[in-house]
Amino acid sequence: MRDIPLFTTENGVASLILREIPTAQTAYIHIRSSETPEELLKECVDFCRAAGAEKIFATGHPSLEKYPHHTTLLTLKGAVDSVGETSLSLFPVTEKTWPDFCRIYNEKMAAVPTANQMRLLDRETYEKSSYFVHKEGTLYGIGIAEDDEILSIAACQKGAGREVLAALCQVLTAEVIRLSVAENNIPAMKLYSRCGFLPTNEGIAWYKIL
Repeated sequence: MRDIPLFTTENGVASLILREIPTAQTAYIHIRSSETPEELLKECVDFCRAAGAEKIFATGHPSLEKYPHHTTLLTLKGAVDSVGETSLSLFPVTEKTWPDFCRIYNEKMAAVPTANQMRLLDRETYEKSSYFVHKEGTLYGIGIAEDDEILSIAACQKGAGREVLAALCQVLTAEVIRLSVAENNIPAMKLYSRCGFLPTNEGIAWYKIL
């Protein structure tokens, strides 16, 4: 199911993230602009429910604060040198291995708040910056990294998070890098804190609508 970047009605404009409806019955609403946000939210919710969503989260407007808080996405920054070294190796994802990358990614991210599922259709966008992290034939993790940002990371071996992060840092072009993490993703927050990452500002708050 395709996302709708601009869902426009007489009550405003929102973005609808629908890609997780087939697998997790979950949809996300990002209100872009509206003078009547409650009416726009209702239209978005009705559309998402009609598409099969059983869980719906929303962000983008102060009026949403009356709903239960789900999570806040924080932007963190840290120095590459503080992450440390690793003996793990990176193997770029290819067209042939992209389905395997998506499968592993979706399995690892299933319980992570607000983590969108990876689709086969995303290959052209992410293939060039996606990697398997191996050592002597053992898969330690996967990730997406480019320029000065870790876009996603998942460890496949217990306790391997720091080394997977260090391996992905090898392809980045900056000494100070950034990433986003849900504040209630406690294992990830602990890992990044140990590696010297600090929040730069308050991020996007998501609220549970349904």
